[in-house]
Amino acid sequence: MTIVGAGRMARSLATRALAGEYAVRIVDRSPQKAADLADQLRSAAPAGAAPDVRGSDALAVEGADLVVLAVPYPAGLAVAAEYGAALAGSVLVDICNPVDFATLDGMAVPAGTSAAERIAAEAAPGVPVVKAFNTCFAGPLLGGRVAGQPLDVLIAGDDAGARQRVAAFAAAGGLNPLDVGPLRRARELEALGFLHMASQERLGLNWSSAVKFLT
Repeated sequence: MTIVGAGRMARSLATRALAGEYAVRIVDRSPQKAADLADQLRSAAPAGAAPDVRGSDALAVEGADLVVLAVPYPAGLAVAAEYGAALAGSVLVDICNPVDFATLDGMAVPAGTSAAERIAAEAAPGVPVVKAFNTCFAGPLLGGRVAGQPLDVLIAGDDAGARQRVAAFAAAGGLNPLDVGPLRRARELEALGFLHMASQERLGLNWSSAVKFLT
């Protein structure tokens, strides 16, 4: 899999991917940041393990099973448009919460749409977009569990096969995938992600909580 971005969510997703024995390529505007994160992931691996992870350039998206947009909105729009047909055969995974960071009190997309749907409109024809991981914070995702329970990963997309590929990745990394249906469900997932973010200070949760469903 290829992860676009080298921040905290990229680190956590790469950790889950390596736990599931996925090869990981990290792409960032700063090649040094991508290389540094890959080095840190190798250093954090258990003794005797040889994780397949390295920084790469944009060519890493070609032929990748999953390409994860671990970048804030609206950067994912530009990435989807820039990579274009190079994403053929890949599932493009959008993890962002399009929050208005100027106010932290609303969404940066109009009602009746979602960041994921806008990214899908920018992607090349035939490239499936899946919304996932936006309800997971980086800290809990790094370990994969909260209070002894695996994190739930809510997955939305119009292509059933693409949703299944993302679900398989989540399960391999020790998480609990939940298929919630078509890509338009990303509207509710992004609203849930925003609510989860907005509740942290008020409830004193310190970004260590997780959205959990009774399943």
